[in-house]
Amino acid sequence: MEALEVLKRYWGYDAFRPMQEEIISAALAGRDVLAVLPTGGGKSVCFQVPALMRDGLALVVTPLIALMTDQVQNLAARGVRALAIHAGMDRREVDLALNNAAYGDYKFLYVSPERLNTSLFRSYLQVLPVSYIVVDEAHCISQWGYDFRPDYLGISALREVLDAPVIALTATATPRVAEDIMDKLAFREPLLLKSGFERPNLSYIVRRCEDKDGSLLDICRGVEGSGIVYMRHRARCEQTAAFLAANGVSASFYHAGLDRHARTERQEAWKRGEIRVMVCTNAFGMGIDKPDVRFVVHTGLPESPESYFQEAGRAGRDGLRSYAVLLWNATDLRRLTQLLDVSFPSLPFIEDVYQKIHVFYEIPYEAGIGRQLKFDLEAFSKHFGLDRARVHYALRYLERSEHLTFSEDVEIATQVKILADRDALYEIDLPDPAMVTLLEVLMRRYTGIFSHLVPIREEEVAAACGLAVPAFRQLLYRTALEHVVKYVPGERCSVIFLHHNRLMPGNVDLQKAKYDFLLENARARADAMAEYASGEGECRSRWLLRYFGQEDSEPCGTCDVCRARRAAGPDGAALVRAWWAAHPGAGLPEFRAACADPSSGLPPDAVSLYRRMLDEGTL
Repeated sequence: MEALEVLKRYWGYDAFRPMQEEIISAALAGRDVLAVLPTGGGKSVCFQVPALMRDGLALVVTPLIALMTDQVQNLAARGVRALAIHAGMDRREVDLALNNAAYGDYKFLYVSPERLNTSLFRSYLQVLPVSYIVVDEAHCISQWGYDFRPDYLGISALREVLDAPVIALTATATPRVAEDIMDKLAFREPLLLKSGFERPNLSYIVRRCEDKDGSLLDICRGVEGSGIVYMRHRARCEQTAAFLAANGVSASFYHAGLDRHARTERQEAWKRGEIRVMVCTNAFGMGIDKPDVRFVVHTGLPESPESYFQEAGRAGRDGLRSYAVLLWNATDLRRLTQLLDVSFPSLPFIEDVYQKIHVFYEIPYEAGIGRQLKFDLEAFSKHFGLDRARVHYALRYLERSEHLTFSEDVEIATQVKILADRDALYEIDLPDPAMVTLLEVLMRRYTGIFSHLVPIREEEVAAACGLAVPAFRQLLYRTALEHVVKYVPGERCSVIFLHHNRLMPGNVDLQKAKYDFLLENARARADAMAEYASGEGECRSRWLLRYFGQEDSEPCGTCDVCRARRAAGPDGAALVRAWWAAHPGAGLPEFRAACADPSSGLPPDAVSLYRRMLDEGTL
């Protein structure tokens, strides 16, 4: 079957997007390939099509659990069998998944990077029929990148065991990062294929403003369709969503502090259009394929152009006119500088956090290797009187210097064990017939449930029992009170995995050269973000393309800089006159509101031109 036939059969498309066919052809020829495609460029097709055309199993390394889940479900809906292994699964679950991957008829195995170096995963490598090693979010392997993750460095070791080509994919790689990715993944020969980063339908608008809420409301009212509003702090997400809702905008909020069910419900409601605007932290958006997002607003400066470009690129994936708006002021510039200070606490502070972790869990010197610790950042910081944000970044640096792995927001599944003997189970007089149904469903679905605690999928079991999840939990709890089952509710928590025994003070190698290197890179990215926001002389699209190494590009004609240039010439006066003619009797407040609306075609600084034309009597 040809690649186009596979695309048509499984996805229903008649043609590939730009660069997809070239990437697939390289993969089918057995070449290592790095694909750099913009957000929404169809990266998953680039590895899923060749994997479906080859015998064996594609091993897909990705850090995004939500993306794993979405892609496994999407593939299942197309009749393709796929598995996922990630943090939060216990050893028994992982062992079962790996056994199915090795001996079952599966085409894709999604793995989070921290699983690669575990002894259980390595024990299966020789029997996994791997056709491709796929590295999603490949920029995470580069220390030059904005989101370096040390566990990614373990991918190159797979190549010593698996004779399979690499397909690496990312949406955000500067030329230096792209070169580093190919080096770290031990490419047999360099092959970089990238699509142009231009998004002709996406207008980049930057506004310096003090009243961000007012500007945001103008945008929500002025642009129809779905939107995403990115904010840094959880509390501000909730406040802003309430502000928009109070002003007649259908809005909700999303951040990692919500439980999994609340996040899933809100995400699905937004995708269905029941919620129009999602106000969120950057925890929202990864792996969500909603093509008709008409605007993405950032109400502050992101840490880097890479993260901004990726998040802004979630607008307009359907090719229709959309807007990426950045609202900022002088306070944001100060916060960007302060964030650098918080993100890189001093090395003595980092070593102190290392020791305090062991003290907190009563781990003596020369002990602790392999321990997995449920970690409450808030409680830990409060116990020792430490700043929560600095502790968080100290943990991140301890991870980068390979002392531990720190996984946030890990889902620990609900676990159940049936305590009663199987033969005696039907003789027990239970007070609710629903309990009998529950036990029958559990027995059918989970082998070993009589001998040990097994993780269960609440949604699936609840549906099989004809219950909503909250009612199912109540039923399970009441069944536990009858001493028929042992019930350990699921939870979300952070987890620390210790890589070695506790070291004596002064012996913790924090690799100062690496620290200085990372700090300098972070400072350069922050400076670039500030330059993008404050610059007024270069087309926004051209600036971003140049940052990612694309030197030859034309002005987009639709960003705030390009529109301001039009406003300064004859076209600007024509735009003002056209607006005036369409809004007889309107005054300065109405015109200012129109300039705040990115869909009006009026540049933000047209207010001064409007005033001048009024004074001159040329309107």
